Amino acid sequence: MADTETNVPVCEVVDTLSTGVLVKRRLARMRACNERDAKGKVCAGHLKRWYFFGEEVAGKFGKDAEIYRCENCKTLYLPNGEETPRTGTLSY
Repeated sequence: MADTETNVPVCEVVDTLSTGVLVKRRLARMRACNERDAKGKVCAGHLKRWYFFGEEVAGKFGKDAEIYRCENCKTLYLPNGEETPRTGTLSY
């Protein structure tokens, strides 16, 4: 039997764009969206790096910002401050 009273970590909502899209801060090691719909179902869409964002996002977070977007619900995520940025080149 599943325990429904557990504390599930929630992402901090940083901003809401003029189009109604939420901007959240990712949790540590987060790879899937945790936004819930009207029925309470988790989106669980994959978070992908988004390079070609519009003027509003660039104005608020910078034109070279590290932005991730859910492939399903289009919620935007900023990187977690505790993790190292993934903007550099790969090194082996």
